[in-house]
Parts: sequence; structure tokens; C-alpha cells
Amino acid sequence: MLLLRPIVRGLWVLQRTPRLVAVPWGSHPQACTAWTPSHTHGTWSPGDGSWRWKVTAVGALLGLGAGLAYGEHRRWAAEAELNAEAAPGAPYPVFTRQEVGQHRSLAERVWVTYRGEVFDITNFVELHPGGKSKILLAAGGALEPFWAMYAVHSQEHVLEILRAYKVGELSPEEQSQPSQGDPYSGDPPRHPALKVNSLKPFNAEPPAELLTENYLTPNQLFFKRNHLPVPAVDPASYQLQVEGPGGRVLALSLPELKRRFPKHEVTVTLQCAGNRRSEMSRVRQVKGLEWGVAAISTARWGGVRLRDVLAHAGYEEEEEEAEEQHVCFEGLDKDLSGVAYGASIPYRTAMGREADVLLAYEMNGEELPRDHGYPLRVVVPGVVGARNVKWLGRVSVSREESPSHWQQNDYKGFSPAVDWDTVDFTTAPAIQELPVQSAITEPTPGATIPPGELTVKGYAWSGGGRGVVRVDVSLDGGRTGSGATDGQGAAAGPGLGLAPVAAHGPCPPRRRRAGHRLQGRGRQLQCAARHGGAHLEPAGGAEQRLAPCPRHRG
Repeated sequence: MLLLRPIVRGLWVLQRTPRLVAVPWGSHPQACTAWTPSHTHGTWSPGDGSWRWKVTAVGALLGLGAGLAYGEHRRWAAEAELNAEAAPGAPYPVFTRQEVGQHRSLAERVWVTYRGEVFDITNFVELHPGGKSKILLAAGGALEPFWAMYAVHSQEHVLEILRAYKVGELSPEEQSQPSQGDPYSGDPPRHPALKVNSLKPFNAEPPAELLTENYLTPNQLFFKRNHLPVPAVDPASYQLQVEGPGGRVLALSLPELKRRFPKHEVTVTLQCAGNRRSEMSRVRQVKGLEWGVAAISTARWGGVRLRDVLAHAGYEEEEEEAEEQHVCFEGLDKDLSGVAYGASIPYRTAMGREADVLLAYEMNGEELPRDHGYPLRVVVPGVVGARNVKWLGRVSVSREESPSHWQQNDYKGFSPAVDWDTVDFTTAPAIQELPVQSAITEPTPGATIPPGELTVKGYAWSGGGRGVVRVDVSLDGGRTGSGATDGQGAAAGPGLGLAPVAAHGPCPPRRRRAGHRLQGRGRQLQCAARHGGAHLEPAGGAEQRLAPCPRHRG
């Protein structure tokens, strides 16, 4: 979603979907996954109070969508400190796993274990951003199998917050437990050039300068955005479930899909909703995966049209007066509770006369890689990457959007007046398209550039299939500028793909006195794109700050 999370309370910055104003260089939504307890129980406190600001920071980092009630946390923290002062150094009681197992409900208190310690998380259950039902899956048992899904829990400050709930210790005879298998051990190998933002789940982007080397991004370098472990799908037994009118389910194997429906190819750029989040942090510090400018890639996708499959299942082409419906997708990637990743798009996007939504089984002429949804994925041109469901298992049509968390409680935009204490996700639509944007990939920030001709490389892209018609590049912070081309002398364009662009211009030397340092006196390089609907990227577009051109002495 487009809530920018603070390190300290009060630094909320929110962006609305149509135009990103306060963060000018192309801020986009973020997806969050894991949960972390974030208040204290009344039996223990670190003593220095430092954990309380970490509660805020980690709650913001790991939120699945619901707002955390910080006022309640502060009240509980104060009570905990008073109790800790009243009974300093008191030993913890010892419990058996059977005793812990008796605390599985709010009525009986909710206890969990972790590394031989016992925690009472009852007061956090209602505040759990992922919902009460998810956190109760661990009630009366161990956290390890659930925390193994999200490696962020291994960070020390997260463990420190958990300790605030401690109420006891496990009996020494019961502390050993069979080691839990790593749910990510079956993930595929990845290219070493990728910049890794998260290992578990795996999220990575290519070096930015490689994006403009080729119009089509090589499969190995295409950005990776996973929410859960990569599922191991047996192609021999795989079947796509398509729910038709009246509830009739059509099951199609991959060979049947290829045999029954004509193959269609389309070149499409996909972009992670959190692309360029690191640029947000340069304005105000935010939490989330620190994506650079390269969580965006282009491929030639091959597969069958979704509209052909839905028509075969009994659905008709969209009529202008028809009631709004949605096509819902469910992936085969699931969490430990069996909940799958899901999303939906408007029915008209899938069934319109010009619809090019694919059920893709090829990527750049090759079999779909595992990281990108093998054996079948959804590709929705011009729509945010979160709706392009990978490892597709089921398709259905509904009057309601997908009930998935990622559709209902994430990937949404709100007014700057809304923060995590007041957010109501039912009041905002799910993001589908993203605004026009551009980014500079070369030269890199802080690069030292020689005098003479300078070539600036980058990309431009616009959501909704609107072609980019112009990209302006400036070397002096926007006071003057020139147009960029796509390398063939044409305006940056096609409507469904990213447009690699380049601009050429002189780099005059800066005048300076001998002995003055160059640091901090560099040039401000900017670019801004305009799409076919005449919408211009917010002022400034994207920028790089460069070291000054060296001044030759002679």
C-alpha cells in the first residue's frame, strides 16, 4: 500500500494513487507480509525503555495492513515497567508443553513458545495486522514453524520485542524440538548479479544500468517479487481450475490449454508496486523492502488469452451496461495455514474486445521459469505487478473483488491525512494502474562525469497501456532541458512496455577556485515523462546528483 511507515511517531507520509506528489521521484505502494508482537506483558521490561520506539518501528515494518493501536501499547508499557520495578529479578515459572497447550483461546489466554521460552500474547491478538485467525494458528504451540516463513523475525530487535511478552520458560526436558524444515529450501537458484532485498521470501532486482542494455530483460535478471515460498508444481498433474457460470468447474491441464486455445504473444512491462521505495527514504525514512529503480522489467510473454478461456467456460464479452464484476485469481503459493496468494482485476479488463490479458506459459521464448510462475501465470498489461498472479491455480468470476489480504488490506492508496491509527481499508479501491514515471539508470548517483558530451540513459513507463510520448532531461535541476529518444530517433513509446530512452548533451565544466573541494557541489540531473493522455510526471520526475565535471588546467 502507499502508507509510508515512520521510524518515529509523527513522520507519516502517505501518497494517493493517481499522482504521487509529496515524494516526487515515483513513489509506489509496498507489500508487507510478516507479523510481529509489539507490546509488553506486565511481567517483564528491558528496563531502559528503548524497546518502545522499536515497537513502533517494527510494527510499522511488519504490518499486514491493520493499524496498530499505539496508545494501548504505551499504556501496557507503563504498566509493565511498574510491575517490573515491584518485582525485580523475580525468577520465571517453568511450564511443560502440555501446560502451554492449554492456553489456546482468548478465554484461557493465548500462549506460545519460542526457543525454550513461554510468552503470553493475548493482548496482541486483536491487534495482529494479519487478523486474529492467523495469529491463533500458533496458539498453545511453537512459533518456529510460522516464523520460518519470514526471515525478518530473526532480527535481534524483533526478538527483543517478543521478550516483552515473556511469562515463563519451558521445562528443560521439553525444550528440544525436532528442527523445522526450511520452507524456502526448495526455491530455485538465482543469478548472482541480482541485488537482493529479501532472501525469505526472495525479492531482488537487477543492476539498474542493465535495464537499458536490452529492450527485453533476460529472464535471469528479471526482477523477482515473491510473497511466499516458490511452490514445487508437478507439470504432469497440474490442472487449472476455472469456475464457470453456475459453479461448474472446468479443469484444464497445460497440454489442454495449449491444444484448445490459440497461442498469443504480447510484450509487457511488469513493475513491483514498491519500485523506487529507497527514493522515498531520501525524503523521509520509511520501512519496507528497499527497492531501487529496477523493480521493473520487460518480457515477451507467450500463452493463451484469458478471455478465450473464460468464453470457453461460458462467460460472455463485457457489455457496457453490465453490472461490475471481477475476475479473481488464486495462486499455488501458500502460507503454513494453507492460505494462497490471490488478487483480482475488473471483468472489463479481462473480457474487453481489445483485452490482451494472458495466461502465460512462456517468457522470452522459453518455458516460464519457476520464480516467475511456472507452469502458468497471469500477465495483465498496464496493471500493477501485484495483480499478475504467479503459479496460477484457480480462476473465478465474482461480483466482489478477491477476498485475499493482498487485494483487500494492501496495495491501496489513501489521503495524507490517514495514518495507521485511522486507516480503514474498506474506503479505498485496490490499485490497478500506476502513474506515468521515468528513471535515470546511467550515470549513477554521485558519479563523476568528464567534460564534453554526456549520454544519459534511463526508462519511462506509464500504466494502463498509455504510451509514453515524451521524456524531458535536464542537467541543471529543471531550468533547461532537452527531449530523449528511444535510440531509434522516435519518441519513447510502446504502450504496454517500458521504453528505454537516452539523451545527449554537453557537460560544461564548473568554475571553481583552486583547492576547493568538489564534494556537495555537483549537478542535479532530472528527467520527467509524459504519456499519451497528456499527463506529465510530477515536477522533477526522477533525479540524480552528480559530481561536477572536472576542470582541466593547462
